[in-house]
Amino acid sequence: MKIRINSIDYRGSIVDGPGIRTVLFVQGCKHRCDSCHNPNTWEIDAGIWIDVSDLAADIRVKSKNKKLTISGGEPLLQIPALLELIKFLDDFNIVLYTGYELESVPHALLYKLEYIKVGKYENIKSCTTISYVGSDNQQFIHIGRLKYEGC
Repeated sequence: MKIRINSIDYRGSIVDGPGIRTVLFVQGCKHRCDSCHNPNTWEIDAGIWIDVSDLAADIRVKSKNKKLTISGGEPLLQIPALLELIKFLDDFNIVLYTGYELESVPHALLYKLEYIKVGKYENIKSCTTISYVGSDNQQFIHIGRLKYEGC
């Protein structure tokens, strides 16, 4: 199975979830949020195709602390490939950024995550006081806790 990606940042981000994280930017987004910080990920036919197993192997070698944030673009446009990628990285702490609401995230994906950022970015609600979100309508949720509460 293949996944379409825009880029991978192995330098280590401290703004895309807890800890120092590798960030995978997938390609393709239909939200097209006003003032998006990554509009080069919007075009669905841009980016590069890569085999999921090859991508996982590369991430496993280059992400020394096993912390990965999957952003975009919109990751939920590639659910089957995401599920396969996460299966290969099942010992990683994974954060997913999506513009969709929590109820739109398939449970099969949701419960393989440690954290999720949900909600479309709204420039008029821009916020710098809530960690890991861009606007105050968005939520950053610790899914790890929900797994054990049976939610």
